[in-house]
Amino acid sequence: MENNNIAVGLDIGTTKIVAMVGRKNEYGKLEILGVGKSKSLGVHRGVVNNITQTIQSIQQAVQEAESDADNKITEVVVGIAGQHIRSLQHSDYITRSNADEVIDEEDIDLLINQVYKLVMLPGEEIIHVLPQEYKVDGQAEIKEPIGMYGGRLEANFHVVVGQVSSIRNIGRCVKSSGLDLAGITLEPLASANAVLSQEEKEAGVALIDIGGGTTDLAIFKDGIIRHTAVIPFGGNVITEDIKEGCSIIEKQAELLKIKFGSAWPGENKDNEIVSIPGLRGREPKEITLKNLSKIIHARVVEIIEQAYLEIKNYGHEEQKKKLIAGIVLTGGGSQLNHLKQLVEYITGMDTRIGYPNEHLAGDSDAEMASPLYATAVGLVMNAVENQSKVVVEEEVVEQPTETISDAETSLEDDAEHTNAPIQSEPKKERKSIFEKWADKLKDFLDNAE
Repeated sequence: MENNNIAVGLDIGTTKIVAMVGRKNEYGKLEILGVGKSKSLGVHRGVVNNITQTIQSIQQAVQEAESDADNKITEVVVGIAGQHIRSLQHSDYITRSNADEVIDEEDIDLLINQVYKLVMLPGEEIIHVLPQEYKVDGQAEIKEPIGMYGGRLEANFHVVVGQVSSIRNIGRCVKSSGLDLAGITLEPLASANAVLSQEEKEAGVALIDIGGGTTDLAIFKDGIIRHTAVIPFGGNVITEDIKEGCSIIEKQAELLKIKFGSAWPGENKDNEIVSIPGLRGREPKEITLKNLSKIIHARVVEIIEQAYLEIKNYGHEEQKKKLIAGIVLTGGGSQLNHLKQLVEYITGMDTRIGYPNEHLAGDSDAEMASPLYATAVGLVMNAVENQSKVVVEEEVVEQPTETISDAETSLEDDAEHTNAPIQSEPKKERKSIFEKWADKLKDFLDNAE
């Protein structure tokens, strides 16, 4: 099997580590070739706290994915989350040296690189700089300034910041597992790519990814990411509460939550009881499902209210910032019974469960379309995108240099040609507007004689 066109995403979560191998098929959909999964040891709330255990878990997941895909994995795109992630809004501008030339990608890169130089708190680093909208010479709400004239280029940015040490530790674990790091992506962004449609991003939507240790939030409006946040608790806290409240071991608590758990306490009858075997010959325990759902309900309400607070902080209640598409729930925690109804009840916003099946090839395993794998699918999509960018860049580099020598643009150029690829055209064609005008003048003079 060809090794060069496969892409690998590595989702290092609190409860599980997933290595997913995929490639684009001829229809542009994602074909999953193999998946490896291992229990995540050494990660707490999205942050590595035991390097050795994390390396072992990564290696186990990668080996499983390699044998499943029958392919050697060399480089991966890794997702990062964790309680150390925060985001901020920032505005910046550059004054261009020549306002008579159109704005190009270099100007935008210059502006973005300027934001990367922002002074952060000690130990923090900028992970993503995401442009919101641009201003050119005071003209606001410009989505794509390339090709426009202007002297001052200004933009609002959504800046995602994280702890340097936490990011380095993840990098170290990946390197020590014998893998190259092809890229790092914020997990809420990866999940959003996998489960949200472009229409939802335009209309305004909040993605809530309920993981084991953290709950990630990403808000989109007008097709642009507006807000990200990481809430430092997720599904594991619910399991912990069941364990404490019912005096049972963690394994049993997790099984209870998955099989009988419900976020809505009203739907269980008082006489519905589950019997749990006691440890080492002890008496079995009897737990009422009503009690179980009360414990789950209390904690889920807390998680949702935290997420809703972040949505309010973004400004959802303002008319202009309203999230018309509501909320999309994904991640392992989103599979809890009646969670959708509870979220709608608390927030008053339309809610759906997000499945990553939209981007997957038709013959994909049904298990891959589970919200559990949303982040992993998003990371593979990101890896595929990175690869295609590299291929395009290589093709551009390989083009003969003479094509550029002839490409000085003159003011007579037709505006439509500004974005077209540069080619060596005869001068006659390039001065078409001027020549048409000259021909008309000649005609006029000929007719006048």
